[in-house]
Amino acid sequence: MLGAIFMATDMVASPITSLGVWIYGSIIGVLVVTIRLWGGLPEGVMYAILLANAISPHIDNMIKPRVYGTHKKLKIS
Repeated sequence: MLGAIFMATDMVASPITSLGVWIYGSIIGVLVVTIRLWGGLPEGVMYAILLANAISPHIDNMIKPRVYGTHKKLKIS
C-alpha cells in the first residue's frame, strides 16, 4: 500500500494525461498481481513500479492531448 501511495505517484516518472495515469496504474496493478502470484517474489510492488516507470514515456507518446484551440484534422479521401 505504501508503494502505491508514495512510490507510484512520483511526479517525475508518472504520465501527464489523466488517461495515461489510468493506464499507468492499471499496468502497475496487473504487474503486481502477476509477479506476486506466479513469480514468487515478495518485492512485486517495487518491480512493477520500476517496469511501469520504464513504459511511462511510451504511454505519454501514445496519448497526446489536443492543443487547446485547434481542431481535429479531417481526412479527405
